Amino acid sequence: MPDVMRWGNRSLDFAGGPLVMGILNCTPDSFYPGSRRAGREAAIRKAGEMIADGADILDIGGESSRPGAEPISASEEMRRVCPVVQGIRETSDILLSIDTTKASVAEKAIENGCNMVNDISALRSDPEMKALLSERHIPVVLMHMRGVPRTMQESPHYRDTIKEIREEIGGFIASALDAGISRDLMIIDPGIGFGKRQVDNLRILKGLPELRCFGMPILIGLSRKSFIGNILNCEVDERLIGTIAANTVAILHGADIVRVHDVREAIEMVAMISAIQNVQM
Repeated sequence: MPDVMRWGNRSLDFAGGPLVMGILNCTPDSFYPGSRRAGREAAIRKAGEMIADGADILDIGGESSRPGAEPISASEEMRRVCPVVQGIRETSDILLSIDTTKASVAEKAIENGCNMVNDISALRSDPEMKALLSERHIPVVLMHMRGVPRTMQESPHYRDTIKEIREEIGGFIASALDAGISRDLMIIDPGIGFGKRQVDNLRILKGLPELRCFGMPILIGLSRKSFIGNILNCEVDERLIGTIAANTVAILHGADIVRVHDVREAIEMVAMISAIQNVQM
């Protein structure tokens, strides 16, 4: 995998270690109440806090993808995210990602200042998304998910978790390549918690090195998710330590980006891991 992903006058530099992506939920119903920022000013304030804490990227979403979530219209999604993007851009040049499956939302967000797209459907939800990304030539996160958020956790099943995820991600990549999207601008995400059982989530973390075969950056999004709560018997607001532990394993096994609610703690985690890995013996 190249140390630097470049597009236009932007870049993602992985040479210095894993990057931290802060989650900015412009929603009233995301699974972690502490992350909900339903108003423009509240979302912009939270963005400022994450930037000050050292986030490398902010991932802005206007539609909840928690298990059981109902879809919303593109117009409502735009109403939630675009003013926030505009507000952040008034004071910061930080890399902004739009977390959406809708091409119209992605296009509007890009016009307002977003630099990349995080599509949990891996470009399968909206046929126009591939054309948009091919034309704009910006990075895209291709996430593995079976089903849709409303139904994905009803009866997930895998015979060989890592093998099946690897094969299906390979298909997503091939489809994106056929649409003219550059391989050098793809990031993959195995989709922890998206159509996965607890054992599948743990297998993903343990088997993450097997996804290095694509030669692409790997993004992991496990922050405060329910499998952590199930293991530790704790509620969502008590899952920070479990999140840090799981993200540490993910980084040691090859994750290049960690997507988190708690940026300052993640920055400190990455700094400690890097210090230990880089010490001279």
